[in-house]
Formats: sequence, C-alpha cells, structure tokens
Amino acid sequence: MIFFRECTWCFTVLLALLILLGIPVVAWANAGVPMIVLVMPALGLSIIPIIVIEAFYFGRKLALSFSKAVKTAAIANLVSTLVGVPLAWLVLVFLQMITGGGGAFGLDSTLGKALSVTLQAAWLIPYESDLHWMIPVAGLVLMVPFFFVSWWSESYVAKTMLKEYPAQKVNVAVRNANILTYFLLAFWPFGYLILNRTAGQ
Repeated sequence: MIFFRECTWCFTVLLALLILLGIPVVAWANAGVPMIVLVMPALGLSIIPIIVIEAFYFGRKLALSFSKAVKTAAIANLVSTLVGVPLAWLVLVFLQMITGGGGAFGLDSTLGKALSVTLQAAWLIPYESDLHWMIPVAGLVLMVPFFFVSWWSESYVAKTMLKEYPAQKVNVAVRNANILTYFLLAFWPFGYLILNRTAGQ
C-alpha cells in the first residue's frame, strides 16, 4: 500500500506488534488486568463501523470520492488500532511502573479508588470483587490518551495519503471524526457497567 511504502517504520512496528500479540500469554488471576486485552477486542469489533463513519465524514468535509474516503479511513484506523493504541498502552504501563503504580493503593479511601482507576488504568490491580466497576471506569480513562494517539496517528496517515489537501483541514477533519467515533466507543465501558449491574454485581 502507498502509505506503508512511504512509512517503512510503521510497517516494521506493525509487524513486530502482530508477532508479539500472536504469542500466547498465561494470564494469572493475581497478575492484575492488562486493559489492552479488553480494549483490542472492543476496537476489533468496532473497526468496521468506525471506518464507515469516518469515511462518510471525510467524504463530506474534504469532498473525497467514496473509494478514497474509505481507503483513507481504513488505512488510518488500522494504523491507529494496530500500532498507535498498543504503543500508547505500553507507554502508559511503563509510566505506571515508574510512578509507583505497580503497588496497590487500596480501595478504602476515595483517593485510593481514584488512583486505582486512573494512575493504574493501563494495568489494573486485581481487586477481584471491585473489577466490575473498575474495568469500565479505567476503560473510560484510557479513552483520553488513546483519543489523542488515534488523532495524531490517523492525521499523519491521512495527510500522507491526501497531500493535495490543506494539512490543517485534514487534521481538523480527522480530529472531529475521532471525537464522533470515540463518543460511540464510550458505549463499550458503559455497556459493560450496565451488564454487570443487571447481572447483580
């Protein structure tokens, strides 16, 4: 594809991540919850609707043909989903470890609860009886850095593919398209929370 020919490092990183994601990992109950294992399936199930919505938006705002809008949205979203989000998660886990987020803050206080789903949002401490609310809240927290990573990576891809269009206009279109799709993605953590409440958690 044109984009990967012009961005060989993106292809290399993508290949490395696919290999790493393909390695089976044993998830012990006492090891916590690496949120990426919940985020990626949700993104995978949402990718087609996201591409359709963003392609429609690009077509309207940038006056792109249907095929060009779909191609741009598809490649941009594949890069942000398979490269941008996993790399952002790895950075967040690293920051969590070096800022003391590897230890338990406890849930006995409001501050402890807040830190447990913000500073430790990337890799939750295994408070098993409280994960029913911690997972969706942490998911919402993670949407903030993931949004900015998606905006940056998709904008980079789109500007590379749409060089004949003003860069600022493309950047704004990508930002607005991501605001719309991330608003829709918020239904995943809200749905998880409602499902657990309905199940009697």
